[in-house]
Amino acid sequence: MIRAFGFLLNQDDPKKCTALKMIKFAIITPTKTIQRNMLVLNPFANEVVCKNDRILVDSVCVIDCSWNKAHTVLANHKFLRKGVTRRIPALLAGNPINYARLGRLSSVESLSACYYILGEKNFALSLLDKFKWGHTFLDLNNDALEDYSAAENTSEVMKIESEYFGNRILNNRVQY
Repeated sequence: MIRAFGFLLNQDDPKKCTALKMIKFAIITPTKTIQRNMLVLNPFANEVVCKNDRILVDSVCVIDCSWNKAHTVLANHKFLRKGVTRRIPALLAGNPINYARLGRLSSVESLSACYYILGEKNFALSLLDKFKWGHTFLDLNNDALEDYSAAENTSEVMKIESEYFGNRILNNRVQY
């Protein structure tokens, strides 16, 4: 099993922070550093997660920050120079704050999608079980997640992403 970590920037309301809840339930481990062998989830990365990434890494790290500050933090921060940086392919948010918004995933949704694509489906589902709206994320994205997880490489994932979300994807990035 690939280990799960959370890099918390403490920019959100702690009561709504999904990363803090995952830490509370000992699902993920908090970290202050990014290691070279970590798959780092960054919505602004050029490459998407695919199942072949599991041979490159031994852990996954979600960076928990406010969407209002995400571009500034994640596009420029020096801590992202380490690790294998990937983005989650386009999916619809199931969380109550950004419901059905393309790409506006919470930390738990991002982490769950990553594990689902990497082939750790049971763990991905168990992450969402801790949230009363977790099933909503799966209901919205089940077909896309299945197709992403079946893709052999990043170019196949990006092709599938384009088939599902078409012109809402520009230059391999979700329009926010």
